Amino acid sequence: MMRKALLPLVLASMLLAGCGPNAGSSEYSLSPEDNARFLADNGKRPDVKTLPDGLQIRIINSGHGKKVTSVADVVTVSYKGWTIDNHVFDRTDAGRFATFEVGKLIPGWTEALKMMREGDEWQIVVPADLSYGVEGAGADIPPNQTLVFNMQLLTVKHPEPNW
Repeated sequence: MMRKALLPLVLASMLLAGCGPNAGSSEYSLSPEDNARFLADNGKRPDVKTLPDGLQIRIINSGHGKKVTSVADVVTVSYKGWTIDNHVFDRTDAGRFATFEVGKLIPGWTEALKMMREGDEWQIVVPADLSYGVEGAGADIPPNQTLVFNMQLLTVKHPEPNW
């Protein structure tokens, strides 16, 4: 009898836990005005560096490994990407990673990776013109969207020279 009484309480608490302030809600919509406001608000944070082209970087952890030196480098990363309304559109699952050639990514990723070292964990905010621009990317990323990524650079592999 006690188990039957606990089940509704457990389910209710799980439902309420999913309704916290970071549970997919956001004060920003996907409008051009909110994209601009998000970039301006985020750029005011003392731990955020805004580069001349608008890319914003917040260092979460600093690594001490190899540095990316070329767009031909192949990197292994763990990451999560979302729009400013907190819609997660891509991620590596826990304990998994993805491998990319640096020069074959959106410009904001390429730029950030060229400044990173193995072990670095950064949050980058990528304005639309450094991500998917006016085209967007399928149903998950509408046109002209600012994107946010938490990314950790796990390994860097420099290509072998072709002598």
